[in-house]
Amino acid sequence: MTDEILRRAVQTHILSKEEIIRLLSMQNAQTLFVAADEVRRKFVGDGVYLRALIEFSNYCKNNCLYCGIRAGNSHVKRYRLTPQQIITTAKQAVSYGYKTIVLQSGEDLWFDTDKLCEIIREIKKLDVALTLSIGEKTREEYAAYRQAGADRYLLRIETTDKELYEKLDPQMRWENRVRCLHDLKALGYEVGSGSLVGLPGQTVESLADDLLFFQKLPVDMAGIGPFIPHQQTPLATEKADGHFDLALKMMAVMRLLLPDINIPATTAMETLHPQGRLLALQAGANVVMPNTTDTEFRPFYELYPGKICLGDSAEKCRGCVENKIKSIGRFVAHKKGFHGDYLKKV
Repeated sequence: MTDEILRRAVQTHILSKEEIIRLLSMQNAQTLFVAADEVRRKFVGDGVYLRALIEFSNYCKNNCLYCGIRAGNSHVKRYRLTPQQIITTAKQAVSYGYKTIVLQSGEDLWFDTDKLCEIIREIKKLDVALTLSIGEKTREEYAAYRQAGADRYLLRIETTDKELYEKLDPQMRWENRVRCLHDLKALGYEVGSGSLVGLPGQTVESLADDLLFFQKLPVDMAGIGPFIPHQQTPLATEKADGHFDLALKMMAVMRLLLPDINIPATTAMETLHPQGRLLALQAGANVVMPNTTDTEFRPFYELYPGKICLGDSAEKCRGCVENKIKSIGRFVAHKKGFHGDYLKKV
């Protein structure tokens, strides 16, 4: 039965909610991973796209129960890069060969629209693609970033279970999160979203709903990461057992449903498994986002504990990741990697 579901998924990229649940519930999911890898190879090839991640501020106005930089965490050491520091870091990343810059932060109100647009314009002078991951904004703000040159926007829904979302994200509204995603699509961004897998109270049924939501939008990128409890959050005593395997299955099913999108092998996967990113690349992923933030600040952007490569220079991370990619017979793609580039053969 499962083999038949996988055969049809590889051919049609259509799965019912019940079929997704069956795949996510597999005890031995190797056939799922092989199918996802086959689809990945056919639609996006063997190239792995590297995105230079710059975590430019860990200030955040929100109080998400699972996040280490939540506003209510008085133990975290706060930092905020200056606009010039952000631009300098981007220039350094470009010198290492990166074709895409990812600017990520908490929802830091110090960075108003004018500041962000000036940063965007300066980085775009470097002839790179630019992704923003800075949370919920108004449509007008998103439009301003887009006009300034931003290409992509990553806004994870985390869960499509409205009740669970609003329980874990107090003072935030699920409808507003969805509104943001639709605004981003309408404004012409390549839109990324994703799930946090293993949240307390989350069910396999709601994870299936997440995947169908991403397919319906549809997303251009999908980041699937395991929930890792942070010791300075209200969820400190929760467990992380099994979250890696389930996140890997989620990512593989995502590849079956949306065969030509960009799917990152997330850093959190490697926090839970020493070969986490390589396993993800062999189960459907085609993107890696090495951290290029200065090592002085990197330890303080602690969304979850145990993040890897905190003390490694950006140059070392770049070389290390490329060697790992080569070790599984893949190669670093030297393009910006927009959704659909692979099919256009540009």
